[in-house]
Amino acid sequence: MSGRKRFFVREIDYPEMSEAVLDGEEFIHAKTVQRVEEGTEIILLDGSGKEYSAIVAKISKHSLTAHITGGWDGSREPKTEIYLLCGALKGDKTELAVQKATELGVGRIGIFSSEYCSAFMNANKIERLNKVAREAAKQCMRSRAPEVVYFDKFADALNSAKDYKNKLFACEFAKQSQTDIMSINGSAALAVGSEGGFSEKEFAFSQELGFSSITLGKRILRAETAAVALTALVSYALGELR
Repeated sequence: MSGRKRFFVREIDYPEMSEAVLDGEEFIHAKTVQRVEEGTEIILLDGSGKEYSAIVAKISKHSLTAHITGGWDGSREPKTEIYLLCGALKGDKTELAVQKATELGVGRIGIFSSEYCSAFMNANKIERLNKVAREAAKQCMRSRAPEVVYFDKFADALNSAKDYKNKLFACEFAKQSQTDIMSINGSAALAVGSEGGFSEKEFAFSQELGFSSITLGKRILRAETAAVALTALVSYALGELR
């Protein structure tokens, strides 16, 4: 079953709904890259955490129709919610952070602008990041891809994490960690800055909102490395990598 090609579709209401249509970029990928043909067995994902086995019944010019043969709960989704807040990065570094965070089980990703951030974001870039998340989710056999959203205001980004039990703020000038990562349990929101890091004002604001400062050792890490490292540490602490 794990060898079947996996594709995201719109919401599936199975068993009431016995057929699904694959179109857009997912159809193009299925037809031109995966070489899916009529009769091919595939896996469909609708972002709900469920997976559906299906057989391609018909391929037309712009879409394909698949007959659904069964459905089940995906077994590779994390049990604990992790939310990565990452400052916008230059070049394709944000894509790298999104890809690796998805592989590590993050359920939600927020990209934000901050005082020392010099990267530019627009709607096309955010759509590209969501595509990266979907492709990473399929590659690592997840049942859903984290939604990637953008905050042009730093305060809005941090406020979006208000309902998480643990709120961690990676800060290179913090003297010590206020929370032991290895002892946390429950949902977690992680904030990592852009290449320029955080300002003292932003750090103080995070403290007002209940974030705990976190240090990642003696060395200053690149922003994308810090995002991946902190996500991996939290995932391990919450039991997702054991």
